[in-house]
Amino acid sequence: MKSRSTLATWLSSLDGRRLARVLEMRRDATAPPEPRSVGELADRLQRPGAVALALPQLALPHLQVAEALAALPAPASRDALAELLGTADDDTTRELEAVLEALADQALVWPDGGGQLRMAGPLRKAWDAPLGLDTRLEVLLSGATSEELRGMLAKLGIKPPSSKSQRLAALVEHHSDPERILSLVAKAPAAPRKLLEGRAGAGPARPARFIRFGSPGPDPEPGDRWALERGLLIQDRHRYGPARMPAEVALALRGPGWHAPFQPVPPSPDLAPVTPSEVDHEASAAASAFAAGAASVLSACSAAAPTRLKSGGIGARELARIGKAAHADDAVVRLTLETAYAAGLLARDSDCVAPSEAYDTWVEQEPPEQFAVLLRAWRNLPLTPTQARDEDNKALPALAGAPPCDGCVQARHGLLAAAAWLPAGQGVLVASDLGPLIAWHRPLADSSPIGPPFATAIREAELLGVLARGALSAVGVHLRTGDMERLGIECRRLLPSATSTAHLGADLTAVVTGTPSARLTSLLNTVADRETSDTASVWRFSADSVRRALDAGRTPKAITADLAAVAAGPLPQPLSYLIADTARGYGRVRIAPAACVLHGDEPALLAELAAHRRLAELGLRQLAPTVLISRSPLDTTLAALRAEGYAPVAETDEGTVRVERARPRRAAAPVPAPRGSQARDGGRMAVTSTAKESPASDPSALAVQLLAAPATIPEPAPFDGGAPFATDTEEIVAGWAKRLPYSDVRQLAHAIDAGQAITVEYVATSGNRTVRTLSRLDLDPPYLEAWCHLRGAERVFTLSRIHSVTSVAPE
Repeated sequence: MKSRSTLATWLSSLDGRRLARVLEMRRDATAPPEPRSVGELADRLQRPGAVALALPQLALPHLQVAEALAALPAPASRDALAELLGTADDDTTRELEAVLEALADQALVWPDGGGQLRMAGPLRKAWDAPLGLDTRLEVLLSGATSEELRGMLAKLGIKPPSSKSQRLAALVEHHSDPERILSLVAKAPAAPRKLLEGRAGAGPARPARFIRFGSPGPDPEPGDRWALERGLLIQDRHRYGPARMPAEVALALRGPGWHAPFQPVPPSPDLAPVTPSEVDHEASAAASAFAAGAASVLSACSAAAPTRLKSGGIGARELARIGKAAHADDAVVRLTLETAYAAGLLARDSDCVAPSEAYDTWVEQEPPEQFAVLLRAWRNLPLTPTQARDEDNKALPALAGAPPCDGCVQARHGLLAAAAWLPAGQGVLVASDLGPLIAWHRPLADSSPIGPPFATAIREAELLGVLARGALSAVGVHLRTGDMERLGIECRRLLPSATSTAHLGADLTAVVTGTPSARLTSLLNTVADRETSDTASVWRFSADSVRRALDAGRTPKAITADLAAVAAGPLPQPLSYLIADTARGYGRVRIAPAACVLHGDEPALLAELAAHRRLAELGLRQLAPTVLISRSPLDTTLAALRAEGYAPVAETDEGTVRVERARPRRAAAPVPAPRGSQARDGGRMAVTSTAKESPASDPSALAVQLLAAPATIPEPAPFDGGAPFATDTEEIVAGWAKRLPYSDVRQLAHAIDAGQAITVEYVATSGNRTVRTLSRLDLDPPYLEAWCHLRGAERVFTLSRIHSVTSVAPE
């Protein structure tokens, strides 16, 4: 609570521009409903969930300074921090000041009124043992008796004061002087000296793994006893667990030359000059190839929805089938499936993953718009999609539904930050050299489990054209800043529009340079077989492919006219002959369902079928010169005749030709549609959310508003006739969720009214504490019905068991 009040005081002292900078860096704290006072803003900024969102985005020097500050007693002075980090020269001092300024912009570290440094409470608790140091002496001795303190002082040759507090202060003062500690240990016997020096750099001692709970530890060894008698090691009075070394003692024994790690300058990879045109050229080629491959992959999924494994996800066999059908390698298939699923173009449908209705809209767009949709999904994808094998080299399925990986997101953001740091006109000589630079920008990111660090994320960036010639492309620049409007403009600049014409050759091929349009792809897929898919795609015509088009209900005349409309030149004569010859033999034999009946106008052809040895298994029997009957079903008979080179057609019960056009499978939306706006059921009130978009707040305007408002605003009490609530929902939530402060009540009520997702800390009846993201909120006091993203299903939550609320972080 003390740190929150000092943070509110510091925020109130800022000018509008500086406060706006804090609001810009910590967008999560300004999510609707906007904070009404600096006090409420300080409360939001220091919540554990909010600090947890900011922590992974810190660079290495920021984390190093924060850890060093956590190791010092609070509040700490700048001089003490500088001494611990060893920033003696002017350059490192300036770099330390820059890091402290950056941490202040995040409201994680700030100066108080006395010039001391304060830090957010949850950030201080991020390390169990900052710098490998245990708790300070004063804390470790909080349970010691006055007589025990007197004995320690006597062993140190210090006259014990009369009171316990004075004795503790004297002991703390003695151990706070590194020279005294070093002098004392230098005079110690060999065994305790060796023990203490070894423990000083080993970090805090941990309890033995197999010590039974509640049983005392072993008696101290002679070396331990000497250190324990002088307070250099502290043993629990009941001897539970190993003896612990106070932080002051460990720091002193590490010596005056030891300093906490501080690396303010990022590593420098080998660079090579590169021009913007070279970067654009390579990025354009990569993006165009991926856009074409992605369209082919999703087209293959539309034609035959991939089947899911029983354990979940799409296995290697289905991935290979999709890759073969789309002429795409495994990395492109996996990357497309994961980004398309995240963008809502694919969804689970029973035992399959099928395209959704959004795919039908997407497929009609131009390649730049299609590519931008997948690129935006990749930016915040909570996994590394092209990671095909785990640490044990076992194949990983795609779309397996693994828990979200924030480290994977940070690896991608770190890649964008590292590439943006490179000097203008320079690119890394070897792309993998970006790995250490990414680790500097995002130390908490997940690295590649196999191969060089972050190799998988780097390869994905190259596949998408985000990274080209070792430098960040124009697409990557706007992807990093999150400017989606500019990203769309760059995609349209780098990617050509879809090609609507094909070069039809006398060798019965159709060649399309660039990305074919959806209409051209659909036509060629119907009448030809795709052979390659790259910067140029090739289809090949055959009698089987033309017959397939005829089976789909197309007439020879329509096929010829459609191909002539998309041909770059006149229709080649061999292709015209192929269509005519196939059409001439098409339908000469007709199969009617009866289980089944074959009939035609040519008795000689029917007799030939009846005598055909390879068709004997069908059980054909001639009833009349133009009629055969088969013991096999219609589809089996149809397939057998086609396998022998005939071109029969199937008829319906009415005698018309059956059109064999399969309707593409479409998956339903992954989350059920909202139930409505407001309803009353049996006298109970139900406030139901509907999805709405809230405009992003302007940090500058909000800063002015907060500085003009009172530092704190009184919280209304529910049902007491006091200060009014802003909405009825707030009053209802406050009446039941009594553990929530008013700031949390406001956020939860706003999420219910605005139909927005919210993150809550929930304690179940079993006592288990979980953090869940909820959407489609339906208030039914004392319960809250919602779609739980953790469970992937509707769940009912008791309002009184919600312990904290955090707005979902904006992308």
